[in-house]
Amino acid sequence: MDQTIPAHGYRPDLVVEDFTVPSDTPGISLHLRNKRASAQKTFSAERSILMVHGATYSSASLFDVPLGGRSFMDHLATQGFDVFALDARGYGGSTRPAEMDAPAQDSAPLVRTEVAVRDLASAVDYVLAHRGIPRLNLVAMSWGGSVAGAYTAGNNGKVARLALVAPLWLLNTPAPIDSGGALGGYRKVAVLDFRERWLAAAPEAARASLIPEGWFERWAEASLASDPLGNAERPRVMRAVNGPIQDIRDYWGAGKAYYDPNDIRVPVLLVHAEWDRDVPMATMQDLFSSLKRAPYKRWVEIGEGTHMVLLEKNRMQAFDAISQFLAERDP
Repeated sequence: MDQTIPAHGYRPDLVVEDFTVPSDTPGISLHLRNKRASAQKTFSAERSILMVHGATYSSASLFDVPLGGRSFMDHLATQGFDVFALDARGYGGSTRPAEMDAPAQDSAPLVRTEVAVRDLASAVDYVLAHRGIPRLNLVAMSWGGSVAGAYTAGNNGKVARLALVAPLWLLNTPAPIDSGGALGGYRKVAVLDFRERWLAAAPEAARASLIPEGWFERWAEASLASDPLGNAERPRVMRAVNGPIQDIRDYWGAGKAYYDPNDIRVPVLLVHAEWDRDVPMATMQDLFSSLKRAPYKRWVEIGEGTHMVLLEKNRMQAFDAISQFLAERDP
């Protein structure tokens, strides 16, 4: 059974609901947040979106922190989209595997990409049934791009368009997210210390203005709040599963694709920023060239941005590129 929980403290022109829906695994539930304009009464495939987060931070952290008075979900909802955002198991409001309550070294890396693809499948099927629509648009970031790409490759009929922000693909350089060494089931992320690595991707002269004042602190607090157990530790941390990092070692970092882009047969948008160290430009070019069966494809490159461009000063360029792509008619 799903549970609908009204959310409070958001813009009065938007309806916000949080859903708890079943996964394909007994005892594992998935969190979905929905935002839409309060005036919206009808729903269509073309105006419906499901968002997928990356390897470390939840959907609420990446897509729904109101920086500068507006989150990415707010932006899409005010553009007339019915927007859902998924937390895969182990993230945000979704069930964390029981192994995350034990020491990390007691389990193998949790929530591999294959598991997240299954969670995405459960979420897509829920939204399609809930809204009575045949398909929807997918918007995903980083590792979420791997999840959404793999899902779309096997389920083109359920996807209208695919928009990917810095999607993980074949890497010719080490992945910054992987610090090396043995991987346990999960890792503890000191979110407040992430600012230095984030800014290090930008030229030194650009770092002071990359993240507007107060934005990092607000985002970090929201990220830490997503994991009450980790947040109770001192120093404060957030637990993140290690399955995505294991898959970087086994696939992307080893020159092996997890899925075949030729199996994607829907329109695709790639959004990338010039200072992205996690997904270098050559990686993006390789993926773009590999999408040979998409009806059409587009690559938008944003200047003065890093892998976290959705939370930086130039984020509106990414927001607008995605909303325009999803709103336009097929050529």
